[in-house]
Amino acid sequence: MKQEDFNELFRNRTKGLALSVIKITSGMAYSDALGVIRKQLLRSTTSVAANFRAVCRARSNKEVFAKLCIVVEEADETLFWIELLVEGKFILEKEMREIYKEALEILKVMSAYKKKLSFNH
Repeated sequence: MKQEDFNELFRNRTKGLALSVIKITSGMAYSDALGVIRKQLLRSTTSVAANFRAVCRARSNKEVFAKLCIVVEEADETLFWIELLVEGKFILEKEMREIYKEALEILKVMSAYKKKLSFNH
C-alpha cells in the first residue's frame, strides 16, 4: 500500500472512531463520574485523529515519529476509558464492542508503524 493511501485510510478511520465515540457518548445520562470518563474518552479519541492528521503533514521523519508516539499513547488511553465505561457498567459491552475493536486495531497498526520508524533511525 502506498503511503498516501495508508494516510488517507487512517485519517478516515481515526476520524470515524472519534465520531463514533462522540455519537455514543452524547446520549449518555449525566453523573460526575461518567462526566469525567466521557470527557477523557472524547479528548483521547479526538486526539488520536488530530495527531494522525499531523503525522500526515509532518515535515520530517523526526516529526512523524514524535506525533506517532502521541497517537499510540492516546489510542491506548482511549482503550482504557472504554474499559472503564464497560467495567463500571455505564454502558453495555455490546454497545462498545465495535468501537473498542476499531480502537484496538488502530493502536496495533500505529504501534507497528512507530516500531518500523524507530528501526529506520
